[in-house]
Amino acid sequence: MVLKCNYIASRRGARIARHNMMKNETCPVARSVDIIGDRWSLLIVRDAFDGMSRFSDFQRSLGMARNILSDRLQKLVAAGILRTQAASDGTAYQEYVLTEKGERLFPLVVALRQWGERYLFASGEPHSVLIDKRTLQAVPPMAPTAEDGAPLLPSATEVRKVQADG
Repeated sequence: MVLKCNYIASRRGARIARHNMMKNETCPVARSVDIIGDRWSLLIVRDAFDGMSRFSDFQRSLGMARNILSDRLQKLVAAGILRTQAASDGTAYQEYVLTEKGERLFPLVVALRQWGERYLFASGEPHSVLIDKRTLQAVPPMAPTAEDGAPLLPSATEVRKVQADG
């Protein structure tokens, strides 16, 4: 379902109209992309998985403007991906930590990382690799599997609408 807006007078109005469109969207991918689909939000989530939690650490790692970082952190908190808490070292700072909902994004980050490792670097070009700390080996490639463990290809799947409860 695609909803169209004829005219939006302001940036705030654009955000409200876009939010209302996403509220009515029945595709989980579209709703997910609305929350974490921009470059900065996903990189903040990636850095949170790497242990970053302070505003200054995110800013240093990503090199983004303070106002944009503040906006994305607020958006991720409002979406329940991150939560704020008092700094673990007792200072007056606050930290941004992943919620359970945010931690559930780990497979997505791993899949994007592995896709990038495979397709976006030339042979022999240096890049980072995700390592399993227990085995010190690269994390095995992620791939969807059927209930019987067989590889699940796109041609073997289809999207079906689920009726609302109630």
